Amino acid sequence: MTNPETSDSSRQPSIVVLDARLIGACGISWKPLRGIGNLTLYDDTLPEEVIGRTRDADCILTNRVRVTEEVIRSAPHLKMVGTFGTGLDHIDCGAAEARGVAVKNVPGYGRGAVAQMTIALLLEIARKVSFFDHYIKTSGWTNPADPVIADTRSMELTGKTMGIIGLGDIGYAVAEIAMAMGMNILAYRRHPKMEYASDRLRYASLREIYRESDVISLHCPLTEETRGLIDRRAVAEMKEGVILLNTSRGAVLDTDAVVEGLDSGKIYACGIDTFFPEPCGKGHPLACHPRCVATPHVAWSPFETRQHIVDLCAENLREVLSQNRRRGS
Repeated sequence: MTNPETSDSSRQPSIVVLDARLIGACGISWKPLRGIGNLTLYDDTLPEEVIGRTRDADCILTNRVRVTEEVIRSAPHLKMVGTFGTGLDHIDCGAAEARGVAVKNVPGYGRGAVAQMTIALLLEIARKVSFFDHYIKTSGWTNPADPVIADTRSMELTGKTMGIIGLGDIGYAVAEIAMAMGMNILAYRRHPKMEYASDRLRYASLREIYRESDVISLHCPLTEETRGLIDRRAVAEMKEGVILLNTSRGAVLDTDAVVEGLDSGKIYACGIDTFFPEPCGKGHPLACHPRCVATPHVAWSPFETRQHIVDLCAENLREVLSQNRRRGS
């Protein structure tokens, strides 16, 4: 369903949000963007609808809808393409650069939210909270020695090693929580920030992380270098019984390799918030695996986080428009 919200002045910048439903759910305020120009919100947009909806746009904002070279060429007034997230793999950045169109993301918006989801997935795997809750609600709790309780494995994380691949803002937030739980951190980052290092956190190679980590958590962007990073070779190098967490991009995992690792027991369990493809449907082999705790790409989605995203996108647009005015364009 389309929901246009416009102001009186036709001379104001035209701002088009292609998929506002997920961002705007539960009463998020669009006031920060509405105060900049004519704002048009679409709950969602099919690929064949994008050009028609953005032809007159000064700014296109997207969550997951692709903004292609053809879309960018078809919008003569376009000054900015923004995403409600960090990843830019759904925007043709090269085509935008060639046209002098700014591409803006919102890095760091979900530092707390994504880190919390990562740890929530880990704790669910380690302590089986939902299993025990279901047990009490369906069976009651009448026998402290019930084999259902006694034979269900849980684990203490204190003293274990977490390997973090991608020690940016979110990765370091995960590290801080893990260290507070008594875990040690091995971290991989292409350009290490040595101020993050401590007696509980040291930088390591990917091979060291695979060999030494009890838990591996992925927080890297999707690039040609990271696509399929966790493949059969990587899984083979991991410790027996490793826990694998992914709240970055689904395609960072080679799905077949990870499923094989779960089937063999090499991987004890997975906590996964993103899949390839998305949405993953009913039969995705990883999402539906009995030892995968799966969530539908919601690590980013708390109410407060989404409002912060809208605020940051408005700041990005104001900056781009100001730069264009200074250049006289």
